[in-house]
Amino acid sequence: MLVDSGLNGINISIDSLDRNTFKNVTGHDRLPEILKGINILQDLNFENIKINAVLLNGINASDKDFESWGEFIKKNKVDFRYIELMQTGDNLDYFKKYHVSSKIFKEYLNKNNWIYQTLGKDAGPALNYINPEYKGKFGIIAPYSKDFCRSCNRLRITSRGDLRLCLFGNTGISIRHLLQKDDQIKELQDLIMGQMKFKKESHHLELGETGLTKNLSTTGG
Repeated sequence: MLVDSGLNGINISIDSLDRNTFKNVTGHDRLPEILKGINILQDLNFENIKINAVLLNGINASDKDFESWGEFIKKNKVDFRYIELMQTGDNLDYFKKYHVSSKIFKEYLNKNNWIYQTLGKDAGPALNYINPEYKGKFGIIAPYSKDFCRSCNRLRITSRGDLRLCLFGNTGISIRHLLQKDDQIKELQDLIMGQMKFKKESHHLELGETGLTKNLSTTGG
C-alpha cells in the first residue's frame, strides 16, 4: 500500500540488530517484524530506504555493533545513519548517562577505509561514507560537531502545526490555519518564505540550550 500510494522514501528506526538490545531500548520485541518489512520493500524494488539508530554509550556503540551493521549493509542497499544523542528539555540525566561523541563511529569508518562522500546540493544533515564492496552506505548525523548547521536545509512542523526553523530553536509560528484547504498554498508559501530570514546560523546545543524542544516526540519531519 505504501508503494502504491507513490511514496518513494522511508526512514526506519533500528537502534540495534541484536534482538535483546532492540527490545531493551524500545520496549518492544519487534525487530524480526521490522526486518521482514524491509525485505518486503526490497522485493517491491523500493529504492530509498534509510535506517536510523541513536548512538548510545555502552548499548550500541562498540566496534562489534558497527561491524554488525557493516555486514547488513554489505548485502542490503540501504543508508544506515548513526544519530548522536541530543539533549532535550526533559532528558538531561539520560543524556549524561548515554551520550557519546559520534567521533568514535567516524574513527571506525576512517580506520576501515570508508570513503567520505561529498555533499550534494540536496543533501541532508548526514555525513555519508561509501565503500565499493558494500551495497549500502554509512552515515553520521553529528549535531555537536563544528559547523553542523552551516549547510542546514531543514524546517520542522510540530504535531500541533507550528513551523520551527530549527529543531532546537526558541521561536515558532503556527501555520495550522493555512493547512486546511488546497487553495491556501500561495499564502502558506509566502508565510514560510517570510520566516526564512529569521533562520539562524547555529543552534546552541553545546551550551545546553535546547530551545522549545521538551522532547522529540512532539516534532515531525
